[in-house]
This record gives sequence, C-alpha cells and structure tokens, in this order.
Amino acid sequence: MTVTAKAVAAQPTEAVLVDLPSNPVPAGARAGYFRTEDNVRLRYATWPRAAEGHRGTICLVHGRTEFIEKYFETIEDFRRRGFAVATFDWRGQGGSERLIGNPRHGHVERFSDYWLDLKSFHRQILLPECPPPFYLVGHSMGGLASLFSAIEDRMMFDRVFLSAPMIGLPNQPLPFAGMAWLTKTLCFLGLSQMPVSRPADRIPTHEAFEGNPLTSDLTRYMRTVDVYAARPELAIGPPTLGWASAAFSAMAEAARDVFPARVRVPVLMLVAASDKVVASPVTEQLGLRMRTGRHIVIAGARHELFMENDAIRAQVFAAFDAFITEQSG
Repeated sequence: MTVTAKAVAAQPTEAVLVDLPSNPVPAGARAGYFRTEDNVRLRYATWPRAAEGHRGTICLVHGRTEFIEKYFETIEDFRRRGFAVATFDWRGQGGSERLIGNPRHGHVERFSDYWLDLKSFHRQILLPECPPPFYLVGHSMGGLASLFSAIEDRMMFDRVFLSAPMIGLPNQPLPFAGMAWLTKTLCFLGLSQMPVSRPADRIPTHEAFEGNPLTSDLTRYMRTVDVYAARPELAIGPPTLGWASAAFSAMAEAARDVFPARVRVPVLMLVAASDKVVASPVTEQLGLRMRTGRHIVIAGARHELFMENDAIRAQVFAAFDAFITEQSG
C-alpha cells in the first residue's frame, strides 16, 4: 500500500499533524508543543467548534500507544456538536518526547506523571486558549488517568466521559496489589526498561486485522495503519516493566474500598462487552460503587469504542450526548 502524506504544520512551534486522504486533518487545526512542569515536551492540537452555539471544550486524552491523528474523525464528531476540542500526546508516545533510549518501548516512571501531563496541559493550553466549560473524555489508559485527575482537582472538568477505561487488565496471575509489588521489585532489580508484551500490544497491520481485539471496522482500523506507514516514528510497541509497575500501582489504588467515594465529579464509563484489552468486569464493579458515576455496557463492542463500526459508535455518541451535550451550553 502506498500512502501519500501531507505534513500540516501549525503555529507556534512547528508541530506536525499527518494529513492523509484516508484520514484528513479537520479544518482549523492549531498544533504545537508545550513543556510539562517536569520539563517533558508534549505535542498538542486544538480545534474551534464547527457548529453554532457555545458548548465549551472537550479535552480528549488517549490510550496507551495512541496519538492525535487517530482521533480526527472523533474530533469532527465533537466539533459538529458545538464543542471546541483540545488534545495532546502523552509523554513517551505519539509525537511527544520519548523517555528512554528505545523509542519503541512505552515507558513511564510513575502513573502520576500522566497527571502532570494533564495538569500542565490544562494550565498552559486549555485555560488561556479554549472556551469553558471543560469536559474530559478519556480512553483506556487515559480513562484511568482521568479518574485520578477527578480526584486531584475536581474543579478542572465539569464532567468526565470514559471509553473502556483501564481500571484493570484481564488474566493476571495475582491481584493488582500483588502485580504492583512484583513489578516494582523487578524494577528495583534494574529491569525497569525491559519490555513486556502481550498480543493486544502488537502494532496494527493490514494482516493483523482479522481477529484483532481493537475494532470490528476495517476502514477505521486501516486509518491507523496508514498513519503508521506515513510516519513510523509515532508508533510504540510493548510497554516496559516500569510502565507496568506504574499502571498496576494505579489499578491497585482504584481497587481500594475508599476509591469510589473520592471521585466527586460526574462520571460516565462505557464498557465494551467484547473487550479483551482491559478487564470490563472491574469497570462494572467500580461503576456500581461510585457515588457520582455509573457505567453502560455496549453490546458487541471491542476495546476501541470510538473506532468501532457505525452502529456501535452511534450508541457511544448517544451516551455522550445524554451525558454531556444535553447538559452543556
């Protein structure tokens, strides 16, 4: 497959978004870089609303391995509803600064570093450049980071909408606290940057579509493949033990009895019924225990709800509209 990409540069610091015929950049993009409080360089992009009215801004945060370009269609869906959109690539992935020598391994030192990313983005980009109110939309790993942000500062976002949040991972030999202890011990022994892999972490390819755990929609799956072909440096593969240790520690914290009561922002979590990437039952259990949140199960859906087929996406956006669109503006 031959992919022709046009690099779309935007003010003010020469960040680049990949523009493809199969995945065009939505009109009005403004892209750049900012630095977090601990001096990590992150790529971001913002868009104005594309419809009449004033509903505020969607702050969109991605899952592990993901990047801005993957969400162009979804960004347009938000803009057509009257929202501005702001998003960024987490540290260690996408077009943001990589943290270790091997740029293909996903790594983070502490899960709270993602909170630093989001807090810095809110202060430097959202507050000065984007219209309030602010709504947080998080997928997978970004969903777990979003829950912690709702605890750290409940005034940052009016509502939080989560797609298949990474509250737990399936098929683990120990409880999350035990996995956190085991992986932390291995990191202490000097193995923090060693990659750990599972089938769900494979980089998408055309040949891997059949039976993939992410989406049943070939066209949306291939958009990601096309972006990787045009800009291979956006891709990351397996996470490191350091990332696993950070993630299991965060999941262990979310499993504590006191955690649900600490979340005081309205939250809606969508559960993909056919998810093989994250442990859906763990999300359902959390949804039943939260005072300000609940969950909805989307039948037949695989992990990437925003990348799924039209019928599933229609359910996702019906839930979004009831929870955010109809409550905004």
